[in-house]
Amino acid sequence: MPLRASPEERRRLLDDFVRLCEIESPSTRERAMADAVAAELRGLELQVEEDSSGAETGSDAGNLLARIRGPAGARTVLLCAHLDTVPLDAPVEVVREDGVLRNRNEAILGADNKAAVATIIGAVRRLLVDRPPVGLELLFTTCEERALRGAKAFDRARLGSEFGFVFDHASPIGELILAAPTYYRIEARFRGTAAHAGIRPEQGRNAIAAAARAIAAMPMGRLDSETTVNVGRIEGGTAANVVAERCRVELEARSLDDSRAGDLVRGLVDAASEAASDADCDLETSVERLFRAYRLPRTGPPVEAASTALGALGIEPMCRSTGGGSDASALVAAGLPVLNVANGTEHNHQPDESVTVEALETMLDVTLGIVEASAQA
Repeated sequence: MPLRASPEERRRLLDDFVRLCEIESPSTRERAMADAVAAELRGLELQVEEDSSGAETGSDAGNLLARIRGPAGARTVLLCAHLDTVPLDAPVEVVREDGVLRNRNEAILGADNKAAVATIIGAVRRLLVDRPPVGLELLFTTCEERALRGAKAFDRARLGSEFGFVFDHASPIGELILAAPTYYRIEARFRGTAAHAGIRPEQGRNAIAAAARAIAAMPMGRLDSETTVNVGRIEGGTAANVVAERCRVELEARSLDDSRAGDLVRGLVDAASEAASDADCDLETSVERLFRAYRLPRTGPPVEAASTALGALGIEPMCRSTGGGSDASALVAAGLPVLNVANGTEHNHQPDESVTVEALETMLDVTLGIVEASAQA
């Protein structure tokens, strides 16, 4: 029989989830959340280490790492979640209606990724009683929502895990994310010449018009099943009666094919350059690859362990790819096979974000099952 949480453990999980969601922890301001999680782990008599990554990430807290020793000769696996959320538009006051947890206010709930934080803590409580069949390393990162800064800054050499799991995909329980994209951030800064728009427009060179021409020439949205482009921000000009001297555009490009992403970015930069030249404007561009595409084999140990755990609960494993990033991207790049496991939350990053009580409780059982199955994977 798979290891299942007791009614008391499920109640404690919900209490933890509500408490953690109501701690504000937008990226770079995770101190209160880090303190709460560290206190919980220390209350379970675990040693908690906090690294000095804040100097690199800009956070007021570092990544947290705790360990649970396994049986002699057993492998060690990683369980990972992030402490931060996207910015809050209003305080979080969790309400429960018809088995669904939401924020009473028009803002995110924070289930991304506090559902996983609460679930890992709940699993640890149970495993410290029954003793896990493997060693465990518990990593709680900062600034995941800022292009995985915390996981990137974490020293991979501190981990002894053979493979690991993050629980950070807002999709139905059962989905296993085997592939994630390369992600590029592009900034284009157009510079023209200011002039009075009503008296001397001919003497001006409009940077906003140049940027608009560039964007119109760029492919946008979903280009194919693996590739997307988005223009997310544009700002420039000073007043309606002034030919705009400056304009800044922020774009992103993603693809599950790293080479395709690189080719696409070159095309976007070329489109911006041509538009700037046609408008007699200067152009500066910056391009940064924030994470690189990866694919995990379906027969790899983390996928086998998660599939076994789901199957034991009567849930069909479904292997998927994603257009989003997670700490798995940073950890895989550092040489550790890490599987992103869907956690049943919905509408992350949106004011209607929610999670059901059933999903939280199921993910506690899934996490316990993953730890059990990791011993044989």
